[in-house]
Amino acid sequence: MSDSDTAKNEKQVEPEVEKELKGVPESMLDDADEDTADAGEGDISDALSALKNDLEASKQEVLYARAETQNVRRRLEKDVADARAYAATGFARDILSVSDNLARAVDSIPEELREDDKFKGLVAGIEATRRELDKVFGQHGVTRIAAMGLPLDPNLHQAMLEIPSDDAEPGTVVQEMQAGYTIRDRLLRPALVGVAKKPG
Repeated sequence: MSDSDTAKNEKQVEPEVEKELKGVPESMLDDADEDTADAGEGDISDALSALKNDLEASKQEVLYARAETQNVRRRLEKDVADARAYAATGFARDILSVSDNLARAVDSIPEELREDDKFKGLVAGIEATRRELDKVFGQHGVTRIAAMGLPLDPNLHQAMLEIPSDDAEPGTVVQEMQAGYTIRDRLLRPALVGVAKKPG
């Protein structure tokens, strides 16, 4: 395109520009012309560099936001899984006293009543109920804590008394007053135990 063509295009545009700028003070128009004229390559490269920095910062912010969202999602998924796995905790803790009473009832039945024809059915029914309760506990991840003959584990056992003993190592569980239970990998109730100590 020749210089004369360029000049023609500028003249064609001028009336439209004048129409747009009508009412703008001339002092502002002069400043704008000077600013445009003064804008050199340095200003453009500075602006480009600033834009690149802004873009990089925005990318980092997006990455951090994605990571945080991922972490929140994982935490929520874990909370939901825990809620499902341990939903029965409160109920299981409450029903343990029922299990204790049932166990005491079975253990307190004298041998002669177990053999008596009148009571055989009753004894069998109580024992079957106890077995069924243990089965239901197992289905919900509730398991009895092993205690007798094991070293005292403060995470699972609660020592209630010390018992002098020549047969067991000091610190070994030699008596269980109340069974302890876990639900999956969490303690539901510690076992109440007596531990051996050296005779006085």
